Amino acid sequence: MTEVKKRKRGVTRVSRKHQITVPVDALRAAGLEVGDRLKVSVAEGGRIILEREVDPVRFYAGALTGKLDRHLVEGLRGEWD
Repeated sequence: MTEVKKRKRGVTRVSRKHQITVPVDALRAAGLEVGDRLKVSVAEGGRIILEREVDPVRFYAGALTGKLDRHLVEGLRGEWD
């Protein structure tokens, strides 16, 4: 049987490939899921900040559903021809 590495909970390290593993407790607390895209920036003192990248299409998709008169929208679309 192989020995399990002893690590502190919530602590990670940088690998030879400059990668890190974010502890699952932190991911859950931040509401992050598999496939989420993150923006990485650096703050004062060398702190690294990970922020969820906002996709504007997903953010605004459906925001105006039911807010505009259908005839007005059709008239505006007619102007594009």
